Amino acid sequence: MLYGRAAESGQLRSLLLQAAEGVSGALVVHGEAGIGKTALLDHLAADAGAARVLRMTGIEAETELPFAALHQLLRPALDRLDQLPGPQADALRTAFGLAAPTGHDRFLTGLAVLTLLSEYAGEDPVLCLVDDAQWVDQASLDALTFAARRLDAEGVVMLLAMREPRPLGLPELRLEALDQEAVTALLAEHAGANLPPHVRDRVAAQACGNPLALIELPRALSEDQRTGLLGPLPATPGDPTPSSRVRAAFGTRIDLLPEETRSVLLVAAADDTGELAVVLGATHAPVAVLEPAETAGLIRLDGTSLVFRHPLVRAAAYRSATLARRISAHRALADTLVGAAHADRRAWHLAAAATGPDETVARELDRAAERASGRQGMASASAAHERAAQLSPGLADRRRRLAAAAQAAADAGQFQRVAALLRRGDTSGAWGSVPGRDDPATAELARVRAALELNAGSAVRAVEVLLAVDGAGSAVLTEAFHAAQSAGEPDLIERVRARVRATFPAASGTLAALADLYGGEPVAASASDGAARDRGVLFSERFLAAHAAHVLADHGTARELADLLLAHCRSHGLLGWQATCLHLLAETHLALGALEPAARTAAEGLRIARYAGLDHRACYLRTTLAACAALEGDEARCRELAEAALAHAGRHDLGTAAAHAHRALALAHLGAGDPAPALVHLDRADRHPAGPPVLIAFLLPDLVEAAARTGTTRAGATERVERWADRSGRPAALALAARCRALGAEDAEAEDLFTTAVAHGERAGGGLELARTRLLYGEWLRRRRRRSDARRVLREALESFEKTGARPWAERARAELRGTGEVIDSTSATGTPLGRLTPQEREVVRLAAAGHSNREIAAQLFLSPRTVGHHLYRAFPKLGVTSRDQLTEVPGSP
Repeated sequence: MLYGRAAESGQLRSLLLQAAEGVSGALVVHGEAGIGKTALLDHLAADAGAARVLRMTGIEAETELPFAALHQLLRPALDRLDQLPGPQADALRTAFGLAAPTGHDRFLTGLAVLTLLSEYAGEDPVLCLVDDAQWVDQASLDALTFAARRLDAEGVVMLLAMREPRPLGLPELRLEALDQEAVTALLAEHAGANLPPHVRDRVAAQACGNPLALIELPRALSEDQRTGLLGPLPATPGDPTPSSRVRAAFGTRIDLLPEETRSVLLVAAADDTGELAVVLGATHAPVAVLEPAETAGLIRLDGTSLVFRHPLVRAAAYRSATLARRISAHRALADTLVGAAHADRRAWHLAAAATGPDETVARELDRAAERASGRQGMASASAAHERAAQLSPGLADRRRRLAAAAQAAADAGQFQRVAALLRRGDTSGAWGSVPGRDDPATAELARVRAALELNAGSAVRAVEVLLAVDGAGSAVLTEAFHAAQSAGEPDLIERVRARVRATFPAASGTLAALADLYGGEPVAASASDGAARDRGVLFSERFLAAHAAHVLADHGTARELADLLLAHCRSHGLLGWQATCLHLLAETHLALGALEPAARTAAEGLRIARYAGLDHRACYLRTTLAACAALEGDEARCRELAEAALAHAGRHDLGTAAAHAHRALALAHLGAGDPAPALVHLDRADRHPAGPPVLIAFLLPDLVEAAARTGTTRAGATERVERWADRSGRPAALALAARCRALGAEDAEAEDLFTTAVAHGERAGGGLELARTRLLYGEWLRRRRRRSDARRVLREALESFEKTGARPWAERARAELRGTGEVIDSTSATGTPLGRLTPQEREVVRLAAAGHSNREIAAQLFLSPRTVGHHLYRAFPKLGVTSRDQLTEVPGSP
């Protein structure tokens, strides 16, 4: 029976009732040990009706075993693995050690959990109960929270019970102390009426409304205490919490057990398998030895498993033992847990039994870390590397393992832990010695420090860290180029170029091409394409090659390459790289004037970046979304996104991100016909006029336009655009260069330049930039009273702006057309049936119209197939269709 939890029980019951109607929900239930979290979950499970219940309890000893908790929870549903998309099924099999590692990213496992829960639900709701989630291994917790945040229409309820709340991005329910009425009722039920009133009052005061304390403290009283001859169990000085008093009460009861029973109970507390055979095998004791503990209600046996009544019982059994006895327990378990299935557990038990440096045990932990990395349990791999470093007799091995621990933590997105590991290395002297040139830890450590700096520190310092590596190879220099681009500092880029030329004087490939690009030398069109498609080079190099195509205004090729790299990420489960590839893809869409795909793609990338803790990439994605909002006329959203990006960029020396954010704000002003504030933002973005034109080429045409529209000039801006266009040679770049020249030319020359810009723009495939050129050309023609010519050009501009959804620019074109005397139909304003949908529905409809199945859409959008179907069900009436076959007929769909 529950006491004093009617409101909380009702809230959980409501979630289950909604799940029966197909509406999913997730909740974190938190509160101190013994406050009633388990009782609340038990009560809900007992009243679950037709719901399928999946349940597990976290165990402290398993916190470093990747996916141990997830496997325990999902075991009843694993017969549905074959119903998952191939990469997702492979990811779960790999995580659970059922298949060899395949390089899947850790986020794919979370998506697989979401799909599996959706499949397991069938026609009935699913109730997932995760108790003591504070002891759930990080890999499992990441996968569960990834799935929980994306639950929608699957009919799944996920409840995570833990002691202290953690920033999981889920709704929370805190369990407070019981009120006086519930305390009195609970004491009367469990303590009986034979306790004198003052004893009951003393117990109630010590329990502080904690249900478990109210039950256990009276059981710990001696007979004299029960009769009131002595005071009840006193609070331990300096340890006054109810949970500590309960642990002490359990310790008192354990002390009353026979010595042999206590010894077996200690081994059980150190064990994490829960298997009775393991405990008895390690102690060589008969099962009858545990009978006193079972009779005392401290453990529960069911023939094959041993379960502690409460985590505080386990804690009391373990912590009440001496260090020597705990070491013996771990050694006994390590001797018992043999074979590949228990290799990780054996390694951690050996580590727990170690009393000093031990290279043999450190190597066992290295192998455990490798296995965890193969299953994308990067947090567990980091912990194993760190413990191995602590056990390393030699400084070089300690350096190597600490660096590996930091790299794994960075891969897990645990940047605070990365910083702590680096500080620990400094404190221990691991980083203080001067390593040899060939020390393998040096480059790895530099990449970790740079990743931390780029994400949470300074992009400038990230470059400095990488350039400080003696004998840096291609991996380090590729990351140095990436960080220097983010910093937007020409001097840094030049230093990276010089290092590349010094290290690879006769080299070709991505690094050489980047050195040429930023050094003002010609770059062959095929260089980026070939490098980006070469599966034999680092993925980071392939990405930079694709980005180089975009920088050189070969946006069509860049979009194709970004799609190729994104498909590789998705097919191989490399979701961590997806945010970066999605950002490039969104930027190419934007450059080609495809606003809706650009915004949709950037939003998907931002979701991944925020989940993965990739603050650096999230900053850039916000600038892309801000530019999309500016072009669509949503000034408030543009300002919100751009200001957030500027704040982050300012704190972390991301000069290029800041330039993109200023450009987005400038676009909003240019679209509104207000060039003066636009010029202010563009001047702030153009911090290095003497730097490589490719670094700032994306905003120079806007700078030239804003200056021209305010009746001013910006010295050298047009010349920089022309130098960039000459180096590029692509029609899109040549079109912008001609447009910039036209804005500052005399009448006799300007028209030829405008027509040249239009011709190049048409060869580039049209899009927003061509429409903007036509708008400027039409304005120029109207000011010269050539109304008939102006109408023709402005109509073409208006049609393009309306088609792409650039509302403020379309309004400018309409205003110009009115100025020519043309009557504009007010009903021609931009808008399509897709505008009636929510952003999520719009994404689902577009993919469905392109022929993707619900499963394929779910994999791309991080939804369950059932939620995809729910979105289509809601979208069809809004679009006036009855089947997905009709979606291609909806205006604006693919």
